[in-house]
Amino acid sequence: MATVERVTAAHADELLRFERENRAYFSRVITDRGDAYFAEFPQRHAALLAYQEAGTDHFHVLVDDGRIVGRVNLVNIVDGSAELGYRIAESAAGRGLATWGVREVLGTPYGLREITARTTADNLASQKILTRVGFTRTGEIDINGQPAYSYALVPGQT
Repeated sequence: MATVERVTAAHADELLRFERENRAYFSRVITDRGDAYFAEFPQRHAALLAYQEAGTDHFHVLVDDGRIVGRVNLVNIVDGSAELGYRIAESAAGRGLATWGVREVLGTPYGLREITARTTADNLASQKILTRVGFTRTGEIDINGQPAYSYALVPGQT
């Protein structure tokens, strides 16, 4: 049974393993993080924890049998609004874990009034997840030169 945990310093090694193992899989649907992300991971992880402590971001991992199998984050928090981002390990895809994890994180008491998300037009799985958890498509956008969609959710109105 998977659990949702708020990211801590203790997650660093396992989170790096998760990102490395799934790098090629993730890059099929989202922009690759680049080599610097992995080379500078300890510093980046420490910076994320500082953002979380400051309240500008909330980072979560989905843990199943001691292994991180996903991430669900609320970032760029400004005036009660945040952007949702998530990624699920290739080995855990197709089991409903992303939908479950996103719902769990959206149910946290962060006091957000609006949550936005975006996904490329060809990422049908992500579009289905956003719709299942109550997001409404709000427009067409561009992500790194690819057609994409923006979404919004007002907590409590789903």
